[in-house]
Amino acid sequence: MGGFRHLGDRLVHQGYIWHVAVAEYESPEGTTFTRDIVRSPGAVAAVPLRFDDDGVPYVTLVSQYRAPFDDVVVEIPAGMRDVADEPTEVTAARELMEEVGLQPGHLEHLVDFYPSAGMTDSVLYLYLATDLTEVPRDTHGPEEAHMEVLHVPLTEAVQMVLRGEIHDAKTIIGLLMVERRLREGTHE
Repeated sequence: MGGFRHLGDRLVHQGYIWHVAVAEYESPEGTTFTRDIVRSPGAVAAVPLRFDDDGVPYVTLVSQYRAPFDDVVVEIPAGMRDVADEPTEVTAARELMEEVGLQPGHLEHLVDFYPSAGMTDSVLYLYLATDLTEVPRDTHGPEEAHMEVLHVPLTEAVQMVLRGEIHDAKTIIGLLMVERRLREGTHE
C-alpha cells in the first residue's frame, strides 16, 4: 500500500509516557486526511516458563487492576519502554524482577507485534523467559503493589484463554506461542 505520506503531527496532549497527536497524511491520489494517534515508546513482555519436578510446564502471570477497564486483568509480566535507549531484553528482565521476582537466565525473542495498529504506533516486544531464579520484587505504583502473582500450569493458562477468562492481547499471543513451541518441540 505504497504512496501514502505522513505530512506531520500536531501535538494535542503530552503525557508522562505517551502523547496524542493529530497526524496529517496524504493518500496516493493526493487527498489529505487526519488521524488521531497515540505516540508510544512501546512495551516489552515476557512469558516466564518453568517446569516442575515431573516436567509439567508452568507460567507466571499477574492479576492486577487496570484503570482503563476499572477491572482486574490477568496478564504476563510486562512494562513500558520508559528507560531511554534500554535494549528490549534488558527491559524484559527488569520487568520480570520488579513484578514477579524472577530473574531470567535466558530470554528468547518470540515476536514483535502491533497491539492496536489503528490507534497507536506502539510496538510490543515479546520474549520467552527461562532458567528463572527467584529475586526480591520491586513493585512500582499502587497497581503493582496490589497485584497477585499466579503460578499456573501452561495447559490451564491456555484453557483460561480459550474460555475467555484472559482478555489481554500480549498474554494471549504469548501463551499460545509458547504452548505451540513446546508442543512442536521448537523451544531451545
